[in-house]
Amino acid sequence: MRKKAFKKWEDAKPMERDLEGRVAIVTGGSDGIGLATATLLARRGAHVVICGRRPEMLDKACTAIAAENGAGQVEAIILDVSDDVALTAMIEDTARKYGRLDMLVNNAMSTHYAPIGKLTLEQWRKDFAVNADAVFVSTKAAMKVMSAAGHGSIVNISSTCGIRATANMSSYSASKAALIQFTAVAAMEGARQGVRVNAVVPGQVQTASTQDFADRAPELAAKTAEAIPMGRGGKPEELAQAIVFMLSDAASYITGVALPVDGGKAAQLYMPS
Repeated sequence: MRKKAFKKWEDAKPMERDLEGRVAIVTGGSDGIGLATATLLARRGAHVVICGRRPEMLDKACTAIAAENGAGQVEAIILDVSDDVALTAMIEDTARKYGRLDMLVNNAMSTHYAPIGKLTLEQWRKDFAVNADAVFVSTKAAMKVMSAAGHGSIVNISSTCGIRATANMSSYSASKAALIQFTAVAAMEGARQGVRVNAVVPGQVQTASTQDFADRAPELAAKTAEAIPMGRGGKPEELAQAIVFMLSDAASYITGVALPVDGGKAAQLYMPS
């Protein structure tokens, strides 16, 4: 019996516009995982609001998404998510403008790389302000809107560092771990109101920052990739597929989950060769 050829995820046919008419917000949506997620959401019919701190990056992202899906599918807002007043207002204004808010992706992040002895309290607080505090603020605002409507889906982007320890990443790791537990609590509170809350837990992802790291330390970057069971970092588009799945009706009975999308890294027991 002839076996069918296995199709890679890149070769799969795009899903129909199953998110037509829905409204999504993606923080940190101008590049990397956020941009890939916003692009996929728009491709599947959602109207996407992206926010970030860099106007030039937001303009570039909007142009790319609009070129594929039409200008009506994307809107950009300049915003620092650590500004809780502005973040709350953006979510409330979006829901008011479009009469609904169906999906929220908390993707904006901050990271400082230093041993505990050299990490400042200001750096620690900055990572928590973006990675944990902002997620609390945006989730609180979004859940209010979604609960009133009786439906909604929130996906928070954590990190393998939030479930496994690595040196020199204390503030980032602790804040991402806090995000995972907050996700679980929010899921319990939102469940009876029709609001699902999940986390996606990326490992190494091939973004501009990881490429910069690879350019500066190619040997170390190669060893880091080799240490992943699948032997490579993930692509932003691969993370986007998991995020949009969690947002969509295909995951209608999934809430309170922290899903690793990391090439097997979180499941790996390290054994020295």
